[in-house]
Amino acid sequence: MAERIKNVGSEINPTVLAHPTLAFLRDYWEQKRGSRAMPARADIDPAEMRHHLGWMILADVLPGLADFRYRLIGTRVTQYFQRNITGKTISEAYAENGPAAQKMALAVYRKVARDRVVLRTFGDIGWLGHDFLEFDQLFVPLSDDGSAVNMVLSAFTFDYRQQTLKRPQLY
Repeated sequence: MAERIKNVGSEINPTVLAHPTLAFLRDYWEQKRGSRAMPARADIDPAEMRHHLGWMILADVLPGLADFRYRLIGTRVTQYFQRNITGKTISEAYAENGPAAQKMALAVYRKVARDRVVLRTFGDIGWLGHDFLEFDQLFVPLSDDGSAVNMVLSAFTFDYRQQTLKRPQLY
């Protein structure tokens, strides 16, 4: 993976997920994939995830794993980052944070897409230049053809109560 960012860790195929939304996503992904390597986007029903949608991020894999385009950013994630990056690529979204941030984010998505693995990242992201709280995120691959990953679904979680006390609401 790319240059390591201080205070951020990762784990492939985590077995213990403390946050209920991460545990839900892992169980939901496992249920939807059945005996296949991974489910397709068509298998994912937002209505079945309604209590967790605010934490979800969906990204398209661009050709050659060159980048990833954010298709959906949940409202809680948007509130955390204080901006909406829907429609932007990872490179565009992290450009203002510098090359190390871009490389790290791309490396995480590439790992999930290339190796077709479930990946958890966690830590604090004060390196983004803001006073962010600790996060915990789970990434799962999706594939329309059962082989090549064409989307990555993730849940980005943090202590919502602490964050809302700390910052004014955007809307």
